Amino acid sequence: MRLANRQMRKVQTMSDDATQSVVIERTLDAPIELVWRMWTEGEHFAAWYGPEGATIPVAVIDATVGGGRFVCMEMDTPDGPMRMCLTGEHSVVDAPSRLVYTELPADEEGNPLPPEQAGMPPGHPGTTEVTVALEGVGAKTHMVMTHAGIPAGSPGEMGWNMALDKLTRHLADG
Repeated sequence: MRLANRQMRKVQTMSDDATQSVVIERTLDAPIELVWRMWTEGEHFAAWYGPEGATIPVAVIDATVGGGRFVCMEMDTPDGPMRMCLTGEHSVVDAPSRLVYTELPADEEGNPLPPEQAGMPPGHPGTTEVTVALEGVGAKTHMVMTHAGIPAGSPGEMGWNMALDKLTRHLADG
């Protein structure tokens, strides 16, 4: 899946303010090659991504530099069912140690949307950037995930922690 660069540039970019980042570190009980696959293969990503209660019916990931990603998440909320889609592009794919990709709100076809059209709060950046750094530590993997453009302490941070808890359980279940 390749995304048109001109499409991606139409949307407001993330803030340069480094305080607007979620940084989460985990040591996972799995080899680095397996953790890499959890981030770069759609069927594996769909098994753990999203907060508790979310399902991922669509996870298309082309983990090559310039390759696209398109992920849709469904979950029940107090206001009823919600479906949120995200698109993006990989800028760094250094297997199995470093992955960098952008995320933008998208419609059902993967076309970028302004954040407010996608139901994001005012001031939410159009494009954010996720960096995943992995280091093998024996049979385990030390992971540092940074989501630039999402403030620490925000609902986005809570969602990432829930997702990474699901990743931990998924790896344990084999």
